[in-house]
Amino acid sequence: MERTINALVKSKSSGSIIRLSGTNVLFTVALADTSPSSRKNDMTEIITSINPATNEYLGEVPVSTPQDIQDAVQSARTAQPAWQAMGLEKRVVFLRKLLEQIKNNRKTLSEISSREMGRPITSCEALMNVSIDRFAWNLDHAAECLKSEITYEDETTINEVVYEPRGVVASIMAWNFPIGNFVFNVSQALIAGNTVVAKYSEEIPLFSKHLDEICKGANLPEGVLSFVYGDGKVGSLLTDQDIDMICFTGSSQTGQLLHEKAARKGIHILMELGGSSPGIVFADANLDKILPTIFALRYGNSGQVCSAIKRLIVHSSLFETCLSRLAKIAAGWKLGDPLSSDVAMGPLVAERQVTRLETQVKDAVAKGAKIICGGKRPEGLHGAYYEPTILTGITKDMLVWTEEVFGPVLPIITFETYEEAIAMANDTVYGLSGYVFTEDKALALRATSEIKAGCVRANNVDYFKIPSPFGGYKRSGIGRENGRWGFHDVCQVKVIAREK
Repeated sequence: MERTINALVKSKSSGSIIRLSGTNVLFTVALADTSPSSRKNDMTEIITSINPATNEYLGEVPVSTPQDIQDAVQSARTAQPAWQAMGLEKRVVFLRKLLEQIKNNRKTLSEISSREMGRPITSCEALMNVSIDRFAWNLDHAAECLKSEITYEDETTINEVVYEPRGVVASIMAWNFPIGNFVFNVSQALIAGNTVVAKYSEEIPLFSKHLDEICKGANLPEGVLSFVYGDGKVGSLLTDQDIDMICFTGSSQTGQLLHEKAARKGIHILMELGGSSPGIVFADANLDKILPTIFALRYGNSGQVCSAIKRLIVHSSLFETCLSRLAKIAAGWKLGDPLSSDVAMGPLVAERQVTRLETQVKDAVAKGAKIICGGKRPEGLHGAYYEPTILTGITKDMLVWTEEVFGPVLPIITFETYEEAIAMANDTVYGLSGYVFTEDKALALRATSEIKAGCVRANNVDYFKIPSPFGGYKRSGIGRENGRWGFHDVCQVKVIAREK
């Protein structure tokens, strides 16, 4: 989660210049007396926020210390029994106030997220509105989703299943859907009676800090929800604490480490991880209907979406037409300042993302791939931009096939038979989502059932409906978020056997 820069930082106290080489987000400055006797205690680690569209400084947030993290978890531990005992109805009253605070600050939160991660402002605003609706749904339907169930009953006895909170939850969230990840990772846990210590990616410290202040303004009971700040080291320290559950959104590599840690601690983990989602275009697909959808599903948010189409598998009879028409759409997409309402695609979140894409594309070209469009940084833009790119001549030893490509690059490969298409779709360690494009409803049903992924859609029917669960197979995650399934994953399931 780091990108390399060289920075000149002026000490806030001494006015001295310190040359720093390393990451763009974490560095240390002297904040007080710089004499040798005091320097050790006065060195404060800082997260600095950089606008990826302009490389300009946006602000900074202090990194949470080990004591900060320990205090936050202890406060959550102290608060949890009373938060649970309060009951669902009263918790919902508190959390409706929080939702109202988010609504009142939606414009500011949208703008901060656009500046920090480069997502176009129109997309940030749309995501904010959807996330608010999802939070409201969680509050409105919690009683229904968490109600007890009778599993056995006779004349004298009852077996009843009840849903209880797990306790203290460590929530570690990615940067690419700032408010969406908060609603996914935090809202249902709080509603169910858990307390939460939350940490966002170090790429969006200002968004995290502003949301933290908004949450404080909702006057939740002390310790119910708190935030800590920093990179993976802070996340590791957080999950080392006395917690009862980990909720994580991020890379599969980090997810594996956290899974191992959760196993050692004997606690539950809920993870939404990476993906290399296939899209299959069958011979009878309606290209007029689906190609704009396919393009948006690959290049939206500059391709930085876990569930995006990342490998397009096209029947040979449609291959050339798909290529030319997708390239034409790419030529019409405007790249630029994400705060401009007419911009379709902003920069990637960081220079390191562009560098990684360049490595993957270079590998593909060296192994025989052809660049149909894009394949480079755009002229005239000096941030972390990369053009919408289409690659053909794909072989299965290329990084663009074997790895997750987290940026605006789409490899396209052909097939002849149904069996070949399904085999290629499932040729991945990931299993977050899948996409099928055909006018044959029976074929769509068969293909969606045979793709090994947690969320599969046919044509333009969206699986991201608010009550529906979200999560993946294989290295794409464990458990499900959203809907009643998300509520159940943040709860212990208890059976109570009693007499009537």
